[in-house]
Amino acid sequence: MSDPVLRLNGIEKFYNRGKEAEIAVLRGADLEIARGEIVALVAPSGAGKSTLLHIAGLLDTADAGEVSIGGEVMTGLGDRRRTIARRRDVGFVYQFHHLLPEFTALENIVLPQLAEGVSRAKANARAQELLDHVGVGPRAGHRPSAMSGGEQQRVAFCRALANQPRLLLADEPTGNLDPATADQVFATLVGLVRDTGLSALIATHNLELAARMDRVVKLDQGHLVAG
Repeated sequence: MSDPVLRLNGIEKFYNRGKEAEIAVLRGADLEIARGEIVALVAPSGAGKSTLLHIAGLLDTADAGEVSIGGEVMTGLGDRRRTIARRRDVGFVYQFHHLLPEFTALENIVLPQLAEGVSRAKANARAQELLDHVGVGPRAGHRPSAMSGGEQQRVAFCRALANQPRLLLADEPTGNLDPATADQVFATLVGLVRDTGLSALIATHNLELAARMDRVVKLDQGHLVAG
């Protein structure tokens, strides 16, 4: 059997709020995600979902435990190697799209590719292909302010996949949308993930959306348990 795309082993994270006692957010969290698998992460607000995603995506470090992506241990890497691994292997989507307002939809997807050394022509072609795939190709020349919330989030999905990562991490990706739009945008996200064959860990408080994924895990008192 091939290595899981993501493996979290014994992840622990503590915070110390001033003079207060140390607070344990993650207490030995374990998780494996196979290639092509979409896993829902559910937990109450403040339980540590974002912290777990940031550790899995190499934006934060754990106080204990090990993170592996594609069979490669990422724990202990220096900042430069972590940055390279993050750019190469991980795509992020957040509740708010965080698109650059001064650039068009196409340019927002082109920029991360240029940072990785992709030619302008190839970056433009991939960006347009992704936009067409999620149904907003005709909006490629529009800036975010001229697009609806659902369109902006679709562009954010495309940007996250621009450099063909192995793993997509999404933090409440439909939480800022009305229910009807959220359902449509979520279907777009799942379809995009399925079509590209990557793996995904998607944090959501929407249990109906979570049930449509391959598997649900819950963050309970710092541990990950089956949903």
